[in-house]
Amino acid sequence: MDLPLLVGQVFNGFSVASLFILATLGLALSFGLMRVINMAHGEMLMLGGYLAYLTFLLVPGPLAILIALPVAFLGAAALGAVLEVTVIHRLASRPLDTLLATWGVSLILQQAARSIFGAIGVSVTAPGWLNHTISIATGPLAGLTLPATRIFIMVVAVAVLLALGLFITKSRIGLLVRAVNQDRMMAAASGIDVRRVDLVVFSLGTGIAGLAGVVLALLGPVTPSVGQSYIVPAFLVVVLGGLGSMVGTTVAALILGMVSALSQIFLDVSTSQVLVLLFVIVFLQFRPQGVIAVRSRALED
Repeated sequence: MDLPLLVGQVFNGFSVASLFILATLGLALSFGLMRVINMAHGEMLMLGGYLAYLTFLLVPGPLAILIALPVAFLGAAALGAVLEVTVIHRLASRPLDTLLATWGVSLILQQAARSIFGAIGVSVTAPGWLNHTISIATGPLAGLTLPATRIFIMVVAVAVLLALGLFITKSRIGLLVRAVNQDRMMAAASGIDVRRVDLVVFSLGTGIAGLAGVVLALLGPVTPSVGQSYIVPAFLVVVLGGLGSMVGTTVAALILGMVSALSQIFLDVSTSQVLVLLFVIVFLQFRPQGVIAVRSRALED
C-alpha cells in the first residue's frame, strides 16, 4: 500500500473524528444528564454555520474565523437555552413527546433558514492563513498533502475537549453536573438547583454544536439541511461511546472516523457509510453498553 496514501487517510480519519466530537459532545451531555434526545441538534450546527457567514460579512479579514467561533457558540447556546426553557423542560418526563417536539423544532428552523438565506446555501471562504496545504516533497511521505483547514479543525476539537474537561472536573458547576448525573433525586434533595444545571448543560451542548457549524462552514456551503447530514452519525457515536460518557464519545468518534477514512481506501463513500453502520451494529452485539459503561441513576432503565 502507498504509504503517503495510508498516512493521508489516517489524517483524514482524525479530521472526521474531530468533526464527530464537536457534533456529538452536546448530544452526549444532554442525554447523559437529562435523557433527552434532541432532534434539533443538527440545526444548532446549521445556526453556527450561518452565524459564521454573517460574521465574515461584518468582520472581513484574517481574524474573522476567530471571532466567528465565540459568536457561533454564544448564538447556539442562547437558542439552546430558549429551547430548553420552552420545550425540553416541559416535556422532559415524556421522552417520546420530547423527540417529536424537537423534530418539529428542527423543521421550523430549517424552513426559517430557507426563508432568510435561501435554499441553495451560502459559502464561507477560509482566511488566507488557513486556505493552503502543507506538502511533503521528499522522503518516504513524499506527495503527502495536509490541508491547513483540517489541522485547524483538529486543534479546535482538542481545545474544546480540554476546556470541557476542565469545566466538568474543576469548576463548581461541573461538580454540580456530576452530582446530578449520578443521582438527580438525591442532588435535588441536597439543595442543588437541578433546573439550573439542566439549563447550563443543555446550553453548553448546543453551543459546542455551534462551534461544529463554524468548522463545517470552512469545508462546504452552509445549507438549511446541513445539520441533517451529521445527526445520524452523531447518534451512532453517542450510542457506540456509551450513553452519557464524554470519554466514550471521544473514543467512539475516533473509532468511527478511522473506520470511515480507512475503508474509503478500498470502497466508495456510500459503501463506506454502510460499513460504518454495520460496524456499530456488530460492536453493540458484543458490548451493548458501548465503549465505556456509565453507571448513573440518570441512565437506569
